[in-house]
Amino acid sequence: MAADFGGSETATSSPQALTQSAREKLRQLVARIEKLEEEKKGIADDIKETYGEAKGMGYDAKVLRQVIRFRKQDRQEREEQEQIRDLYLHALGEI
Repeated sequence: MAADFGGSETATSSPQALTQSAREKLRQLVARIEKLEEEKKGIADDIKETYGEAKGMGYDAKVLRQVIRFRKQDRQEREEQEQIRDLYLHALGEI
């Protein structure tokens, strides 16, 4: 999707080519992305803290991460991956 830079084909090479409206929209987009990045970092910190809390309660954080990843997958995708994993492990003599 192309952005409206005020009708100029050289908009990417000259800041003056952007209309006032396009410059304001760009500022808003950048501010919004920066705010979302801050929120994302805060959420990542909260998740890390929660895994630490789980570890402090005796849970294995690595296995807990696997459980979370497992629950995100749909059943069919999960079953296909399990079959392929078992095939690989069998081929390697691990099971």
